[in-house]
Amino acid sequence: MTGLTTHVLDTALGRPAAGLRIQLMRMKGEEAELIKTIFTNDDGRVDGGPILVGEEFRVGQYELLFHAGDYLKSQNMALSDPPFLDVIPIRFGISDPQAHYHVPLLLSPYGYSTYRGS
Repeated sequence: MTGLTTHVLDTALGRPAAGLRIQLMRMKGEEAELIKTIFTNDDGRVDGGPILVGEEFRVGQYELLFHAGDYLKSQNMALSDPPFLDVIPIRFGISDPQAHYHVPLLLSPYGYSTYRGS
């Protein structure tokens, strides 16, 4: 499989993060162009296959903006005001458009981690 996928897990609740809004941006220097806005499904994934595929999936710098604050509030978690984590940006590069890039997010109210998955 080629393309870009993601998966969000709520480590505080021990389950997928359903309904989390994600914006996919293409970077042009420090300027960001919105490609699409998507939401995670009940499994913490995005419906419809890769979020970036085909001719749109090309070499370059990208950013996923995970709207964690809104999601965490929707889970009725006790959060500070403002919340410690609100929008989590993950900037990454695609150097091989024939490869699969998976960018998962492990999320809690006070921390997160990511990596290039498979």
